[in-house]
Amino acid sequence: MRHRLIIVCSALGLALITVLVLPSLLKAQGQQPQGQPQPQGDTQGQRQGGFGARGQQGGRGGRGQQPAGPSKPTPRWPDGHPRLGSEPEQKGIWGACCGSLSNAQTPYQPWAKALYDYRRNNEFEPHTRCKPSGGARQFVTPYGTEIVEIPELQRILIFDIGGPHTFRTIYLDGKPHPKDLVPSYYGDSRGHWEGDTLVVDNTGFNEGFWMDRAGSPHTEKLHFIEKFTRSDYDTLKYEVTVEDSGAYTATWSNTFQMRWNAGQELFEYVCQDNNFAPVLLVGQEERVDRTSVIIP
Repeated sequence: MRHRLIIVCSALGLALITVLVLPSLLKAQGQQPQGQPQPQGDTQGQRQGGFGARGQQGGRGGRGQQPAGPSKPTPRWPDGHPRLGSEPEQKGIWGACCGSLSNAQTPYQPWAKALYDYRRNNEFEPHTRCKPSGGARQFVTPYGTEIVEIPELQRILIFDIGGPHTFRTIYLDGKPHPKDLVPSYYGDSRGHWEGDTLVVDNTGFNEGFWMDRAGSPHTEKLHFIEKFTRSDYDTLKYEVTVEDSGAYTATWSNTFQMRWNAGQELFEYVCQDNNFAPVLLVGQEERVDRTSVIIP
C-alpha cells in the first residue's frame, strides 16, 4: 500500500510539473503547446488599428526571410520605368501591408465614426464573404498581391491572391474616366507615371466593401489617389489619399510599405462563402484554434 501511494504521488507530481512548467518552456522557445490557439498575425495588425507586424514582414505570402544585406537596385523596363512585378523568367509577389488606413486623427463625420466603431465589434466584412474590395483593401489579403504589367496593352493588373481571388485593371492609355460610371467594387483606375512613381486616380466605387480590414466606411463619392514607388528591389512604397465628402470632413492620407517575396506566385484559391471562422469574424474573439480538424 505504501509503495502504491508513493507511485501515485510521483505521477501526480510529474503531471503537475508538465502542466505548470512545459508551457513556459515552450513559450521561451517560441512554440505553442499542442491544442492551444495560434496567434493570428493578420488579426493582430487589425486590432492595433495600424500597420501590424505582418505588414512589415510581408504577410502570409511573406514566409521567406527578410533580404540579407543591401537590396538590389529597382528592376526597370527598357523605357526606364520601374517594374512593379516580376522580371522575365522570375516570379514574386508583394506581401500584405496594413490593418487600418485610419487612425485617431482621421476626420470622420459623426455617422461614419459610429459605423466604424460598430464594425470593429461586429466584423461582418464583405471581403471575408467572397466580395471584392477596392482601393487599399486589396493589399491586405494575408497571402499577398501579384502585379502583372502588360505594356503592349497599356494596362496593369493587380490580383488579390486570397479572399475572392479577383483583380482590377489600371489603364495607362491616357484616357479620362468614362462618363456616367456605374458604381462597382473596384471602380475605374487611370494611371500615369511621374518620374519613378505610378500615380493612379480611382473613382466610381460602390458602397459594398470596406476600405480596410478595420472597417473604415465610405460613400459613392469616394475618390482615391494612389502612388506606387518601388524604391529598391524589395520595397514598394504605397501612398493613398482619401477624398469622400460623404463620410469625412476633410481629405486625409496614409503611407506604408510592402515587401517583395521572390519565388512565389498566384495560386489556386477557393473562397467558400459559408466556410466561416465565426468566433473570429463575429464578436470580440482575436484568434481561432487552427489545430482542430475542420470538416467542410
